[in-house]
Amino acid sequence: MTTEESLRPQSLMLTFLGDQVLGRDVCVYSGSVIDVFARAGVGEQATRSTLTRMVQRGLLRRQREGRRMYFGLTEHSAAVLRDGERRIWQTGAVNRQWDGSWTLLGFSLPESWQRRRHDLRSKLTWSGFGPLFGGLWIAPGEVDVSELVAELGLAAHVKVFRAHADTGTDIGAMIEETWELTELAARYEAFVRRRRPWETEVPEPDEALARRLVLQTEWLRIIRRDPRLPVEHLPDGWPAERAERVFRAVYERLTPLAEEAAGRLLDVVAVR
Repeated sequence: MTTEESLRPQSLMLTFLGDQVLGRDVCVYSGSVIDVFARAGVGEQATRSTLTRMVQRGLLRRQREGRRMYFGLTEHSAAVLRDGERRIWQTGAVNRQWDGSWTLLGFSLPESWQRRRHDLRSKLTWSGFGPLFGGLWIAPGEVDVSELVAELGLAAHVKVFRAHADTGTDIGAMIEETWELTELAARYEAFVRRRRPWETEVPEPDEALARRLVLQTEWLRIIRRDPRLPVEHLPDGWPAERAERVFRAVYERLTPLAEEAAGRLLDVVAVR
């Protein structure tokens, strides 16, 4: 099979590690990773390069056993994976528990700080914020941005508030003006078109392992871009719920076969 929509090898690697390593105190043999990734359409050189880069970035640790090299998680990558796990299985794609509150973040940066402004906007988007006005961004619910702001060194230039909209505010119109709903809906709809056929197909176990890897990576990429806007203020027929049903159905179908393949293909050792 081939990966869809140019899924980054690092994203696939994190999904793979979340499935097979997180919470198990094990490291996995590089040859096993190469084997599985080849079945997902990623070549050996790309897989080896990804492992090396992730070690350099502090996302993986090496452990040598004889002539073989094994890879395990660092505290940083484990935290990233736990967040992804939470987003998929606990938070979900549909926000039905919105309490009516908003997090507002205002910032004012010198004109010469273009790079830092870009970094701030990127991280705010990743955290579910949208630009209400130029220097005022908004996200549904209570969002803790203290770590984000501290990481960028912008605490002196950012102010954060919790707020509720006035009775006369058209929240639906505000959402449509602030977030790219058409683009977000299109991502969910494309996912359904690509993956609904997998609900009825029964692949070989090795293929099922590769499919589950691609499925989870795709799904996490979509929901990480979703600000989880309150469903009652989204357009009728919002496709997130339908897409989530497809994801869960395909995942459940693939999992028994994928686990059988993983038990046979993966060489793991205990963390030392």
